[in-house]
Amino acid sequence: MKQVVSISLGSSKRDHAAEVKLMGQSFSVQRRGTDGDMEKMIRFIRENDGKIDAFGLGGMDLYIQAVDRRYTLREAQKVADAAKLSPIVDGSGLKNTLERRVVEYLVKETDIFAERKKALVVCAMDRFGLAQSLEKVGCEMRYGDLIFVLNIPVPLNSLHTLAFIARLIVPVIRLLPMSMIYPTGEKQESSRPRYPRFFLDADIIAGDFHFIKRYMPEELPGKIIITNTVTSSDVEMLRRKGVKMLITTTPEIEGRSFGTNVMEALLVAFTGSKKELKPEEYQLLLEELEFKPRVVEL
Repeated sequence: MKQVVSISLGSSKRDHAAEVKLMGQSFSVQRRGTDGDMEKMIRFIRENDGKIDAFGLGGMDLYIQAVDRRYTLREAQKVADAAKLSPIVDGSGLKNTLERRVVEYLVKETDIFAERKKALVVCAMDRFGLAQSLEKVGCEMRYGDLIFVLNIPVPLNSLHTLAFIARLIVPVIRLLPMSMIYPTGEKQESSRPRYPRFFLDADIIAGDFHFIKRYMPEELPGKIIITNTVTSSDVEMLRRKGVKMLITTTPEIEGRSFGTNVMEALLVAFTGSKKELKPEEYQLLLEELEFKPRVVEL
């Protein structure tokens, strides 16, 4: 049985394990949180390098994308460099392909976009494919990169504006500690509402769930959320807040949706590759495996 492990900077409370079968191959899939301890991540990777078929890098991004440029985050690179034998992926290789497919699926299979929607993407540099796809189907866009990463209450309305700003600030941001950029460890379990008007003004709230969970207001009546990793308790929490529909970009496995880093590691292990695949390879695999998003009416 092949082994896939997502080693995460996030909370260990979200740890999970499942067995998965893909086209006759069996996989043990695990998620292990380190509660914000980066050195623990590095030790685990070094101790299991070569024993694991593929690592997923969770709770952080190795790269962030801004239209035409990809930037490497320094601390994440340090963690990824601990793997010398086993491939390690952060989900970014799969995100663009998978999230574009999700929006295409929603256009074909639902009436969500029958009328023009206002969409808030909490951090477009982290979910660039999703941001582009929502813009393409005619949504009135708001990008929250300045709001939720830098605590500057200025929404961006254009990916071109985001690209211009990214070229100015990302060379500095990429050098910052991960805890200053992204909710890590126990921060993933705590709520700290920030600028609720931007959430309440949107019909669709999209992006990384840890950003959404940490900064969303007490109530989200009638909202549609498009995100990645959620647990059953997250689903109940969203239901209590009045969310209308939850769409996760990865399919449900053993009662929860794993992150894109896990799914990318799973596909890399499936092929036996020692590095991330090309976008067209992910596209073919997703079609072959018939991966579909999880759509839940709340």
